[in-house]
Amino acid sequence: MKLYRFLTEDDTSAFCHKVTDALNKGWVLHGDPTYAFDAANGVMRCGQAVVKEVDGTYTPDTKLGEH
Repeated sequence: MKLYRFLTEDDTSAFCHKVTDALNKGWVLHGDPTYAFDAANGVMRCGQAVVKEVDGTYTPDTKLGEH
């Protein structure tokens, strides 16, 4: 099955660490990163989609972060 996640974080090194962790667990970048102002919190936020092929059948109960 193909899994999809959208990773987000404030524009700090924490975002890079989150994406790096996903890449080291076998996730692959999907599309371009995004960058937007979060007016509610007054900070810039980053986002990056990642995908991964794994064995099994998808259900809404699939824990994406466990793959």
